[in-house]
This record gives sequence, structure tokens and C-alpha cells, in this order.
Amino acid sequence: MKSDFHNFLESFNHAFAAHDISSIANGLAEDIVWRMVGEKEIKGKEEVISFLENMKSGTTYRLTIDTVITHGTTAAVNGVIEGTSPSGNVTAYEFCDIYKMNKHKGGKIKELTSFVIEKKDE
Repeated sequence: MKSDFHNFLESFNHAFAAHDISSIANGLAEDIVWRMVGEKEIKGKEEVISFLENMKSGTTYRLTIDTVITHGTTAAVNGVIEGTSPSGNVTAYEFCDIYKMNKHKGGKIKELTSFVIEKKDE
């Protein structure tokens, strides 16, 4: 049986794939720090929301979650997200996100570290 934390993480990741900014925002602490390894760091809920709003491109995404691991206030989720642009170009990314929550039960995400690598054709 999946925990509430596990279900929250699955829903949060599906909200990302659906570009559901409202649902994403509901899961974030006001002082969130989102580190995109090798890219950038975004601090604060409003900055994260602004960044996500600027990412709108018309691309549709399909998400496959491979693993969700939770322990206390920390978690990791990995999988593949595949995007199809309006012109039909398909790009896939493998990801691993590490989460730290601001409290154990019913908490919000205070730290998110994202490792994302473009998946190459085999």
C-alpha cells in the first residue's frame, strides 16, 4: 500500500507533466529552493511559479515513474518524461528528483534537486 507521501509525489510529478501550475504551487513551501543540477537554482515559490509559467511551449508530455523512495521528510523519484512538440518532434529525458519536505506529515516541498539527462536514441 502506498503512503500519502508516495501518492503526493506521484501526483506532483504528474502535475509537472500536465503543466498544472496550480497543483504544483500547492505542493511548494514559500521558501523552496529548486536546484537544477548543472543549470540553475531558483529560490522562492513565486520565482518557481514564474519560471514554470515561462516554460509553456505547447509541448505535451508523457510521464513514466520508475521508482519512488520515501523516508521521513526526504524522498527520491526517478523516471522518464517524453515531450512531443506541436511540430511532432519527440524528446525524452531521464530524471531523478530528490525532495526535502518542511515537515513529516502533510508538508510542503522545501528543497528539490533535479538531475535531468536527455535520453539518446539507442
